[in-house]
Amino acid sequence: DKRKILYIKTFMSSKSKKILVTGVAGFLGSHLAEKLVQMGHAVVGIDNMLGGYDDNVPKNIEFHKGDCCDFEKIKSIMKGVDVVYHCAATAHEGLSVFSPYEITKNNYLASVSIFSAAVNEKVKRIIFCSSMARYGGQQTPFTEEMKPTPVDPYAISKVASEEVLKNLCDLNNIEWVIAVPHNIIGPRQKYDDPFRNVVSIMINRMMQGKAPIIYGDGEQTRCFSYIDDCLSCLLPMLDQKNLNKQTINIGPDEEFVTINKIAEICSNLTGVNLEPIHKKDRPQEVKHATCSADKARSLLNYKTTVSLNDGIKKTFEYIKKRGTRPFDYNISIEINNELTPTTWKNKEI
Repeated sequence: DKRKILYIKTFMSSKSKKILVTGVAGFLGSHLAEKLVQMGHAVVGIDNMLGGYDDNVPKNIEFHKGDCCDFEKIKSIMKGVDVVYHCAATAHEGLSVFSPYEITKNNYLASVSIFSAAVNEKVKRIIFCSSMARYGGQQTPFTEEMKPTPVDPYAISKVASEEVLKNLCDLNNIEWVIAVPHNIIGPRQKYDDPFRNVVSIMINRMMQGKAPIIYGDGEQTRCFSYIDDCLSCLLPMLDQKNLNKQTINIGPDEEFVTINKIAEICSNLTGVNLEPIHKKDRPQEVKHATCSADKARSLLNYKTTVSLNDGIKKTFEYIKKRGTRPFDYNISIEINNELTPTTWKNKEI
């Protein structure tokens, strides 16, 4: 029995890794870090708290409050790290047209900082969470073979980060994987952010007795992925051999839904059936953005386990439990002109 226990301990020790998760107080990063700890890995996390909550940070991790652009800090916490999950991002695609400096700094420069430190430390693999925004306004469904055609500063910063990642890793013989998530929903998402997360914005507003706000005619089509289905793809990227140098869409390619339909589902859940307020289209917003999940099914055995309705319901239950919050306009608008949505410059959300 003692030999068996010793063997198990040795086996677990040999399999465990030291993993850096950026954006660890955020929605995706916190869930990912929690799962990695449960798997027996040592997790180091960093977050500047711009897009996360204090109580999102998982227990039993080494947490650093700081900015990914702080290269000296990143170098210090990268010591001994085996694998990096770079989840941190100021993922405000629409706002990036009007706050391009802040958004691109927190995406492109922050990514270069993480990648440079990781290469210097000779990590085994870097998993980068990119964005479906990389595909721009191409014909749907988006497939990984398509050449990226970004149409806004956020998307441009993500594509540029991808190129730096591949360049540095290929030169230094470090493995890389690019994950391309859909619109992710679920508990821990920042729901008091007026610039992103349409489902959470609508629920937070409706629970305060306010009508949902919709840009344009509301016939934009999207797919939404529940957090658990996203994690089922990210976790194998830790060390699955055939994923090196792969770019993979992760998320559903069924249940395409319009923003109008999202408003209807949220209204039925909250019981607040107010007529939506329509605002003019946001500049550079892609009308139809849905991806193919064929590659994820082939390489990761991906399948959707949580339906759209159930995912929105779980998001609603999380917000209901925590209570509504006023919207936090914590990112300054840098370009304020006639194109800037009034919802943002006049704080109408």
